[in-house]
Amino acid sequence: MLKVFWAFVKKEWYHIIRDKRTLLILFGMPIAQVLLFGFAISTEFKGARIDVLDQARDDTSQQLIAHLQSSGHFELNRLLTSEDEMESGFKEGSTKLVVVIPENFGANLYSGQPVDIQFVADGSDPNNANTLVQYATTMLNEFQKDQSASTENPFQIQVENRMLYNPQLDSAYTFVPGTIALILLIVCAMLTSLTIAREKELGTMEILLVSPLPPLLIILGKVAPYALLAFLDAILILVLGNFVFKVPVLGSVTLLLFCCLLYVVVGLSLGTLISTRSSSQQQAMMASLMGLMMPSLILSGFIFPLSSMPGVLELIGQIIPATYFIEILKGVMLRGVGLRFVYHEILILLIMVLVLLLLTWKNFKVRLQ
Repeated sequence: MLKVFWAFVKKEWYHIIRDKRTLLILFGMPIAQVLLFGFAISTEFKGARIDVLDQARDDTSQQLIAHLQSSGHFELNRLLTSEDEMESGFKEGSTKLVVVIPENFGANLYSGQPVDIQFVADGSDPNNANTLVQYATTMLNEFQKDQSASTENPFQIQVENRMLYNPQLDSAYTFVPGTIALILLIVCAMLTSLTIAREKELGTMEILLVSPLPPLLIILGKVAPYALLAFLDAILILVLGNFVFKVPVLGSVTLLLFCCLLYVVVGLSLGTLISTRSSSQQQAMMASLMGLMMPSLILSGFIFPLSSMPGVLELIGQIIPATYFIEILKGVMLRGVGLRFVYHEILILLIMVLVLLLLTWKNFKVRLQ
């Protein structure tokens, strides 16, 4: 029985190696997507074009304008002369933020009098508008601290921020782990979902059914080569994230690789379950892409936190494997935690593997219908 099983695995292995399209999906698509997600998707911004309405026109206001541009986050677009000109920049799309500096700005600042500086942002994109205002507010506070010549109030409360695990607030630290989880799930599920569906379309299912192997070993034999290749895929993505985006691995590499292998098995089990329920390769591919990609992208905490979602969507997010794998990646890679901090997520993934394999075995048809 074991000899027949290994022969079946070798047959699947040779089939994968000869199929250049499968190899391209396995190794080409993940590399392209990691680079695309890492470079294109970012919560940071550079060179946001701003307009300034400088009603003070003094040396201090000029220093403030220069300070706003010094970080590289803002780039001066126009110096406005009246409030009537503010809206035109938003309509044309040439500006993202307008800074209004009041009259007697410098005199009021140095004399300790209240100074009101207005930030006008484009609210049609709320997330971007909030980010721009927050950056501008932070830089304004820094400017006030540097320029103020008055003695500090001894009762004034000073706030000092410190960001652990990602002091530079590099968005790659957030998107690389999430991208790894998304890519591995999609690649594993999509490839394995096509296996049995392809056998059905080609009419070769009868050969498998008359073989001496039981259905469970047939499933394992078809999944085993993909498990090895997908695990190599996971290592490739981790290395790429470390060398290209400088995302560290502070925790145990052994624990991280074990979790990657477990997650790969979850993805392969999902794909095999989909293939047993699909009658064609097209149906299997659509089910794997639409049924897994969108929920994993939106409801796993990759982009939006689950705690901010309605209760029903948060509950759906709890049954998505990527939700737990992303927590494992962030914990092991960025926070350097050990097994006792991620055992809960690992246990859930193990349960998912058992449930999915059981459902796959139940759905595997011994007779063609």
